[in-house]
Amino acid sequence: KLGRAFTGWVQRSFQSTQAATASQNTCAADDKATSPVPKDCPVCSYNEWDPLEEVIVGRAENACVPPFSVEVKANTYEKYWGFYEKFGGQSFPKDHLKKAIAEIEEMCNILKREGVIVKRPDPIDWSVKYKTPDFESTGMYAAMPRDILLVVGNEIIEAPMAWRARFFEYRAYRRIIKDYFNCGAKWTTAPKPTMADELYDQDYPIRSVEDRHKLAAQGKFVTTEFEPCFDAADFIRAGRDIFVQRSQVTNYMGIEWMRRHLAPDYRVHIISFKDPNPMHIDATFNIIGPGLVLSNPDRPCHQIELFKKAGWTVIRPPVPLIPDDHPLWMSSKWLSMNVLMLDEKRVMVDANETSIQKMFENLGISTIKVSIRHANSLGGGFHCWTCDIRRRGTLQSYFD
Repeated sequence: KLGRAFTGWVQRSFQSTQAATASQNTCAADDKATSPVPKDCPVCSYNEWDPLEEVIVGRAENACVPPFSVEVKANTYEKYWGFYEKFGGQSFPKDHLKKAIAEIEEMCNILKREGVIVKRPDPIDWSVKYKTPDFESTGMYAAMPRDILLVVGNEIIEAPMAWRARFFEYRAYRRIIKDYFNCGAKWTTAPKPTMADELYDQDYPIRSVEDRHKLAAQGKFVTTEFEPCFDAADFIRAGRDIFVQRSQVTNYMGIEWMRRHLAPDYRVHIISFKDPNPMHIDATFNIIGPGLVLSNPDRPCHQIELFKKAGWTVIRPPVPLIPDDHPLWMSSKWLSMNVLMLDEKRVMVDANETSIQKMFENLGISTIKVSIRHANSLGGGFHCWTCDIRRRGTLQSYFD
């Protein structure tokens, strides 16, 4: 018995030593994994205007109309509600999609000719139904990487978006993001919302644009504070200062999560607008250079003095030229100001919007003209259709 006990003690000691050695090896691997990000990391972007070197451009392939749920109703215009009720869960009109796909392909070609590396998300069948313990839905698209991805320095942040139809949208980008991670980038996924009924005001009283004006002025939105949610496109970057709006898809819990996550290196500021349908900041307030911002004249910023006191020039873009009968299922005409800066002196702008082209030329900024009218119908301009992965520049403060 004594011999067996001694043998057992030796075996346990040996196993313990092996476990300790394995633990040390794991720690060594951990130490290696937390070393500084390599200098050649492909992800690095601090603002909206440094020279653009690499970008993700979205896909319109297989895009589906989202089911007409309460959060979709709160973010779309009344004249399109019948469209959503009829076609929710089905493809957007095939002929329209075909034209949008061709426009974005040409946009990618032009970006490449301008010296920009272009990456695309994977095509996915968005018509597939899915169910979680809290809801069921079909998908929408991977057209707008700006909505789901926010690049801050060398970190890619996946947003916890508020639409149920976009719950699995991240799947289209995972291949690209894993490649960036393997090359040294940081990769963060914000807390995934359950999207339970409690996240939405199920009785949100929308009947008209006037209703929205009143509710927005009272600080009432379709999303509650049940759990954090935000769309990345509600944030706009200017070095150490990042500006965000509380909107129909971004709540205060989501903003606070970002504020804590990015502190102390970055300052997150809440700004607001006279906007009956706040959803995404970049067709309302678009920072286009150091000390230069486009401010939508129909949606004035309540905190504009913050920028003026810092010496910034505030520019009111001209009224858009897009015809009234052109379908804009998920956006307003002000996508004309939703531009992509290739650097401080080059901007990608809609080929049909001649008045805003003239505005940029008067500012000394050359325009790269591309027509994406059919792509606009899916809810975004050039800024929305892209996520800038790398811009050649350094982290600076523009408000000190």
